[in-house]
Amino acid sequence: MRKYAWDSFTDLIFRNPAVVEQDPHVGDENAERGNWSRKRDYILSMIGYAVGLGNIWRFPYLAYKNGGGAFLIPYFTMLVVAGIPLFFLESAFGQFCSQGPINVWRAVPLLQGVGVGMVMVTLIVSIYYNVIIAYSLYYMFASMQFPLPWSSCLSWADGNCSDTPMAYCNVSGVVMANWTQDNNTCPSSNIVIVPVQSPSEQYWDHVALQRSSGLDETGPVVWHLALCLLLSSILVAGALIKGIKSSGKVVYFTATFPYLVILILLIRGVTLEGAKDGIEFYIGTQSNLTKLTEAQVWKDAATQTFYSLSIGWGGLMTLASYNNFHNNVFKDSFVVTLTNAGTSVLAGFAIFSILGHMAHVYKMPVGEVVKEGFGLAFIAYPGALSKLPISPLWSILFFFMLLTVGLDSQFAGIEVLTTCLLDAFPKTFKTKRALLTITTGSILYLLGLPCVTRAGIYWVTLIDQFVASWVLLFLVLLEIIGVSYIYGGNRFIKDIEMMLGNKSSMFWLWWRACWFFISPCIILVILGWSMATFVPPTYEKVEYPDWGLALGWCMVTFVLIWIPVIAVYQLIKVKGNPWKRLKSLCSPSEDWHPYLDLHRGQRYSQERCHRKKNHKNLLEVDINVVSSSWL
Repeated sequence: MRKYAWDSFTDLIFRNPAVVEQDPHVGDENAERGNWSRKRDYILSMIGYAVGLGNIWRFPYLAYKNGGGAFLIPYFTMLVVAGIPLFFLESAFGQFCSQGPINVWRAVPLLQGVGVGMVMVTLIVSIYYNVIIAYSLYYMFASMQFPLPWSSCLSWADGNCSDTPMAYCNVSGVVMANWTQDNNTCPSSNIVIVPVQSPSEQYWDHVALQRSSGLDETGPVVWHLALCLLLSSILVAGALIKGIKSSGKVVYFTATFPYLVILILLIRGVTLEGAKDGIEFYIGTQSNLTKLTEAQVWKDAATQTFYSLSIGWGGLMTLASYNNFHNNVFKDSFVVTLTNAGTSVLAGFAIFSILGHMAHVYKMPVGEVVKEGFGLAFIAYPGALSKLPISPLWSILFFFMLLTVGLDSQFAGIEVLTTCLLDAFPKTFKTKRALLTITTGSILYLLGLPCVTRAGIYWVTLIDQFVASWVLLFLVLLEIIGVSYIYGGNRFIKDIEMMLGNKSSMFWLWWRACWFFISPCIILVILGWSMATFVPPTYEKVEYPDWGLALGWCMVTFVLIWIPVIAVYQLIKVKGNPWKRLKSLCSPSEDWHPYLDLHRGQRYSQERCHRKKNHKNLLEVDINVVSSSWL
């Protein structure tokens, strides 16, 4: 009785009348292309794809920087007005036609280059994402020793390495002696703090990366990273060897294990001395509501929402394309997006509780140990873990968590590449999926070798700053314009109702507002701001040479050039005057429809398509006859 009451309640929002006659125990609905074995496989894969390294090493830092708990207000606002609507749009777009990010643009052939651009972004980002997984593997293996190798300054360290900041007493303008912060015989006004590097920072630079002085000094391949990169490629290829049938099983572990580790680290963290200070800096009494008046805070919230949900990468469309046609993609969008947001908040508590303890040990403000990106994952947090009892255990758990989080996102990235090739050449690759996956993984490994040289971290940063940045916002803006304004938002809603069943006009009111106005405006503002405030990337204050920056812009060009090139090619290929060609390419092609005949209904029936095609041909004949007579 209780279950019936709960089902009745949820049906008010999530009911899908179109699946009443669907048998959940049948095999693949789409035997030719394949489907997820279970609904759980898809949900866990989507969660694993959306929950990435940005949830762990970027969100907590942004929350700290932008007012602590106050940052949650703009973050969840942007999630509601932009994140969920765009996530829903992309997922529904891919599920409707059961195609990857290139073929879905049969809906608007003129913008097929947007899909190619998404695939190019995924290709380039997959190169350096694989390297980050290799970093995690190396640190996980390095953690299997006691004490942790970065717990103190060993033979690999230079004279600038110290566990505590170096304090000198300045007497009459001359540095006289070495003092500790606890020594009060020197007036505080005369103490000079000399910057030093922690053992974990020097270990990252001198041992793990063997970092060179800049991009100009490539140096040899760092072989321990190259071997970890090879292992990473093998793990990804092994999980995807049978496509979603095998990866859907792997994610049962890789998508759930990080939550167990976050929970363990959180429990351990809050029991440490100084944890309260860290949590207060993150989201407690240090929250600053006046930050909400700063536009930068809202920009950071929106940007984090887009990147965290992996909108614009092509992966959402790809994973959704393997769903059954009548899958309730609306409910799935809420489950995944809210889980992703909750993970970010939870990870922040685990991170800052231990950073608070680190600040307590070093007797410095929490703000001085807080970092983002690589600095948090491979310097600050490992340094904090090294101060805990049984430190190798916590370190192994943390880096294994980074490994699983990275693998989930990499699975979807590789799936985007292979799915596009399978959709483009189904007869060629259908029986060779394993070979295609291994070949793709091998190519990405070879392309990733420059990123494991001594200048590798500079290459990784260059790709991250140029490709995984405002370029994605530009692609998403074209995507939402193409769907809402060119293809037609009302037509797209009718397509979704073919999958979900008819909904009331009030149901669609909010989604229309977001797709037609709110989301595009937000993206446009952030895109303009990002381009106007763009500064050349640096790594640890090391500037890039001119040729390196030029290469970064070449990568941006390589992603975006497909949009005009394919549009021009399509315009040349079709017949008619320029206006007629443009109008034709802004209309769905004959191949735009649900993949299976039984789902096409009256709107996309073969008879209607034939009538439409014949009417179009007769219209062309009439125009030609009239033109000939007039001439």
